Amino acid sequence: MIFIEREQAMTEQLVKTTSEDGIYTLLLARPDKRNAISDRLLAALEAALVATPEGTRAIILAGEGKHFCAGLDLSEHQHRDAFGTMLHSQSWHRIFARIQNGGIPVIAAMQGAVIGGGLELATAAHIRVAEPSTIYQLPEGRHGIYVGGGASVRVAKIVGAGRMCEMMLTGRILDADEGQRLGLSHYLVGAGETLAKAQELARRVAENAPMANWAMVTAIARIDNMASDDGFFVESLTAAVVQTNPEIAARIGEFLQRKGQGARQ
Repeated sequence: MIFIEREQAMTEQLVKTTSEDGIYTLLLARPDKRNAISDRLLAALEAALVATPEGTRAIILAGEGKHFCAGLDLSEHQHRDAFGTMLHSQSWHRIFARIQNGGIPVIAAMQGAVIGGGLELATAAHIRVAEPSTIYQLPEGRHGIYVGGGASVRVAKIVGAGRMCEMMLTGRILDADEGQRLGLSHYLVGAGETLAKAQELARRVAENAPMANWAMVTAIARIDNMASDDGFFVESLTAAVVQTNPEIAARIGEFLQRKGQGARQ
């Protein structure tokens, strides 16, 4: 039995990756479990992030099949003690922080279930695209557990602490329209169109200067956690670093030159 489990772990490809034109796509590939996050899937996601190809300018995060991610695989949660649960939660924090603070814009293409840990994963991304089938839920109250993948920070900042508390207490499901109104998605597209929209956005984002993208995806969230005066200071430092970069100066020069030519014509 142990041999069979090890063999399955070696042959399973729980996160499928492709890279083209500076866009790196990560596809959660556990569709029979609605892409629920097992320990092996979490490790595969971290390995895929660590292996991000050099020169990647944008990352797309998607789920294979009808669902983005149904959250924590509860069958594994049953076997953890308190200390093991804390370490497990911290591993989610570490991996999701790599998504949010890794310096490369991440676009989540969502459909179907975006539940529990799946919502925590999605809110670590910088841009989220949903389709009409998308549903959002924090069902932890029903299971007698508490969120552990960062929802207390990321989801609460988007929908508000009171709304998040209500979602956890009641377990109610938000549909795609409600999620759009609350900011859980930035774009709401037609059925089956999320990946195409994510690719379109990734190409647009990839056209930006990498250093400017790095600043936006690493500085803004941190500044949001600071006192106002500290945030203003860090904003000035970030602007000083980014705007004196030779590539940025060249881009601005090219823009001004094109604008001047247009005015003369």
